[in-house]
Amino acid sequence: MLAVLAPGQGAQKPGMLTPWLELPGAESFFRWAGAIADADLLTLGTTGDAEAIRDTAVTQPLVVAMSLFVARELGGLPGPVAHTPHTGREVVIAGHSVGELTAAALAGVLSVEAAIALTAVRGRAMARACSLTPTGMSAVLGGDPDELEKALERHGLTAANLNGGGQVVVAGPLEGLAALKAEPPAKARVVPLSVAGAFHTSYMGPAREELEGLVGGLRPADPSRLLLSNADGAAVSTGTEALSRLVSQVTSPVHFDACLATLRELGVTAAIELPPAGALAGLAKREWKGADVEVLALAGPADLDRARALIDAARVQPEAEHQPDWRVVVSPVRGTVSPADVPEGTRLPAGTPLGCVRSRREEVNVSAGYDGVLAEWLVHDGDLVDAGDPLARLYPEVPA
Repeated sequence: MLAVLAPGQGAQKPGMLTPWLELPGAESFFRWAGAIADADLLTLGTTGDAEAIRDTAVTQPLVVAMSLFVARELGGLPGPVAHTPHTGREVVIAGHSVGELTAAALAGVLSVEAAIALTAVRGRAMARACSLTPTGMSAVLGGDPDELEKALERHGLTAANLNGGGQVVVAGPLEGLAALKAEPPAKARVVPLSVAGAFHTSYMGPAREELEGLVGGLRPADPSRLLLSNADGAAVSTGTEALSRLVSQVTSPVHFDACLATLRELGVTAAIELPPAGALAGLAKREWKGADVEVLALAGPADLDRARALIDAARVQPEAEHQPDWRVVVSPVRGTVSPADVPEGTRLPAGTPLGCVRSRREEVNVSAGYDGVLAEWLVHDGDLVDAGDPLARLYPEVPA
C-alpha cells in the first residue's frame, strides 16, 4: 500500500516553483491556478521572498496548486476505486492542514478548480482573522507531554498541531509564546514559526464562519480513494463529511500523529510527499523508525521517476501482501478513553461512533474507519491512552 502525503502551509520556500517550470505545461498551469485564486502564484513561487510567501492569503493556494500540479505530472495514482475496505486499496491519502484540500482533490471529493478556489477563500479568511489579534505559533520539540500541557495552560496556549515524531506545534497570544520560549518544559526546545497567526485555534473562528457560509454551494463527491482526516486519523466515507471536516479543522487541532498511526496500522510499504516536500517525510521517518517503509520527499523533477516506480508497484502489488486481516482503531490524542456501548461481534458501517478520548483541553470522537466487525475492545472506560495507542480491533468485511 502506498501513502500520498500533501503538505500544508509552512512547507513553502522562496523560489520553490522554479525547478518545476522546466516541465511542459507548468507555467500555464500556475497562471490558470493563479486566475482561479485571484493571485499571481507564478511570480510568488519563483521570485517572491520569504516575507511574500508568508502571507496566508496567497501562500495557501500556492502550496495546494503546487502539490496538485506535481500529482498530475506523476501520471495519475492507482484508481479511482470504490470506497470499500478491501477493493482497490492501493493508495491512501493524507494531507496536513491546508494540505487536506489537496488530499480531497486527489481523492475525487473536489475538482482541482474547486480545491484551489476554496483554498484561496480559506487563506484570505484566515488572514483577516489573523489581523484581529496578535497571535502566532511555535514548534515544541521533545519534553514530557504532561509538563507541556501544564505549561500551555499556564500561558494560555493551545496545542494546535500534534505532528508525531516528537513534535507539537502550539499557538496563541505572542506574549504567551514568548513566555514559553523563555521558560520551556524540561528537555524541550521551543522554536518560533514564521506564520501570521494562531491557526487551528478559536482565534480562527471568524474564518470558519465565513467558510461555513460558502460551502453549501459545493457538491462534493464521495472519496474514490482512501482518505484520512486530520481530526482523528480515521477514514472519511462521504464527501459531505469530508467537506464538513475541511471547515471545522480551521479551528480544530491537526492530529497528524493519528494519521501516521493509521498509516502504520494499514501496513503502508511506501510514502510519497508531494511538493513543497520535506516536513511530512521527516515526521514519517521519525515516527516509523525501524519499519520497512520507503519515504520519498519529492524535492524536484529528478525524483519523479522514483515516485512513478512506487506508484506502479502499488498498482501491481497483490492485495494479500499488504492487507492485514484486521485493523486497529487508534487513539487520536492523549487522554482518558470512554468506549461506546458497542458489543464485540457487532457489524459496524464506516463512521460508526466508537467513543471519545478526553484530554485536558478537548474531547475527540473516535469512529470506525471501515465497514467491519468489532472483534475486540482493547481498552476499558477510564483508561489513560496516548495518541496512537490501540483502542479496538476491527475486522473489515471482505466482499464475497
